[in-house]
Parts: sequence; C-alpha cells; structure tokens
Amino acid sequence: MSFIWPSALLLLFVVAGLAVVYVLAQRRRNRYALRYANLSLVREAIGNGPGWRRHVPPVLFILALAVMTIAVARPQAVVAVPSQEGTVILAIDVSGSMLAEDMKPNRMEAAKAAARAFVDKQSESVKIGVVSFSGDASIVQSPTSDKTLVIAAINRLRPQRATAIGRAILVSLDAIAESQGSEADLPSSILQNQGQPDASARPRPSATIPPYLVGQHASASIVLMSDGQNNQFPAPLDIVDQATSRGVRIYTIGLGSAAGAIVRLQGRAVRTALDEGTLKKIAEVTDGRYFNANTEADLRAVYENLTTELVVRNEKTELTAYATLAAAILAVFAGAFSLFWFNRLP
Repeated sequence: MSFIWPSALLLLFVVAGLAVVYVLAQRRRNRYALRYANLSLVREAIGNGPGWRRHVPPVLFILALAVMTIAVARPQAVVAVPSQEGTVILAIDVSGSMLAEDMKPNRMEAAKAAARAFVDKQSESVKIGVVSFSGDASIVQSPTSDKTLVIAAINRLRPQRATAIGRAILVSLDAIAESQGSEADLPSSILQNQGQPDASARPRPSATIPPYLVGQHASASIVLMSDGQNNQFPAPLDIVDQATSRGVRIYTIGLGSAAGAIVRLQGRAVRTALDEGTLKKIAEVTDGRYFNANTEADLRAVYENLTTELVVRNEKTELTAYATLAAAILAVFAGAFSLFWFNRLP
C-alpha cells in the first residue's frame, strides 16, 4: 500500500496524543478515588458500574480518527479490477462458405450483426479494430475508439474465397503493434518467407518486444471467427507463438460443425467443414477460450460473454472511499454504544 499524500500521516501523532491523554485521565481518576479513607468509599467512588464498557466508545472514537487520518493521506493499492481498457481485434472470416444459410439470413450477416452488438457494448476507452480474411488477410479498420468507424467497417465486409487463418492472426498482431506505436519487426514479416515455409525461415519476436511469461497478458486480445479450414500459408499453429510471445490472448469462435454444410458458390455445390481442433488449440496455446456457435443466437451469446471476459487488469486503485467508510462506521458505533450504555455521546 502507498499514499498519495503521505505527509498527512503526521496527523497520526495527534491521534496518538489523544490516546495518551485518555490513558492518563483514567489513571488520574483511579488515583483520585484512592484518596478516600476506607474501602467502601473507594468502591463507591470507582463504582461497580460500566467497568470495561466505559472504555469502548472512546477507543472506537480514537480508532475512527486514526482511520480518517489514513483516508486523508489517500491510500492506494494494486488490486485486480475489471477493466474495459485495451485493444480488441475482430478477425472475421469472409470466405465464400460464410454464405451458408444455416444461420439466418446467412453466416456472414449473422456474424456482422453479432459483431455490431459487441461493439455497441464496449466502453469508450476500448479500441476496436477489424481484420477480414479469406485467401489473404487485411486490416479493414485500424484500432479506434470511434464505434461509428468500426461498425461501418463491419458493414463493408463481403464474401470472397479461401481461408487464411494463419495470416489473419499475423495481420491482427500487426494492427495491435501499429496501434501501440511499435511497428518494427511486424509479425506479418513471416509472409516474406512464403517460399520457405520451414521452421528455420520463420522470424522470431524482436528483442525489443517485452517478454511475457506464462500467465501474463497484454491489454490486447484477438477475437477470431471462422467456419472453415485453413488452406493458405502459413499454418496457424506454426505462427501462434507470435501471439504468445506478445502476451496477446486469442478467443476463437467456430461457426457450424465438423460435419460441414453445403454452400452454392457460382453455381457449384461446395461442402465446407469446421476445423474445430485447430481453433481450440489456438485458444489453448494463447490462454484464450474457444466457443462454438451453431445458430445466430449462439453467436450473439458468445459475443456477450466476451464483453466481460476480455480485459481484467491489475491497477493501482485509490482506497480513500473505503477508509472513509470504515471511519464513519467506527464513529457511529462509538456514539451508539455511548448513548445505549450511558445516555450521552463520547
């Protein structure tokens, strides 16, 4: 615990002085009673009455003064508090399979409606970006706290071809890095090695990136939604360590089921199947969560849960109000006991 105005704690010496004065007054009272000539008069002077109870109201009142002095010093401590402050990237699959009509009117429109509802519920301090991915991935809207821009970007999404989940993760990390002013060694630089998709060709996080240990997380998250299987370089599980090293959680949402659905694209019937195993692994590795949505109602419920789960941070919080409340309670009890036992205030 620390204090914003630590010099105010000097007032505790005044409170301590009051406590000393009270103790000296009690001793003087006892010495005065011993001046009487016999024991019966001493007992009458001291009395059999309240005994220890007479000390309760003054002690509570002195404690109230001490706690109020601490409140004046404005104490603060680091506590875990829910916070909506941070950056959220909505990475939305816009492959042709999103036209499947197992959600009404189709998966694409249901996804856009749920995303808009999610944006509306966020606080003004949350920055939201939008990344769309199909055969490639691109930043549709850089992270911003302007909800109008974010919703307009969601409305512009149109179905295309293929599914590049790995690229979606890298481009989402790019958007986070750019919004935080650290554009050196962007994660998507891995795409420059597309002709060398082996492990040795993959770039590692820059030394300038602060290391995050297991269980530690940045204030940024990615919400990745897909209804298909990755069929573009790089493979998602090969580059997910780029998110882990930056402390970025990835929450994955799977639309549909592994059994798949039939979608008509340009007059052809195409079966699309959800790669649920990959989405679960991405969430597990980054300490996020996986959700499955089979209906538009399920999808909306997922986004509503994410509203309260995305950002919980340790923050330095001022405790003045709590200290003031404690002092007031002590003072009230001191007065109540004094009135109840002695019909007077301390």
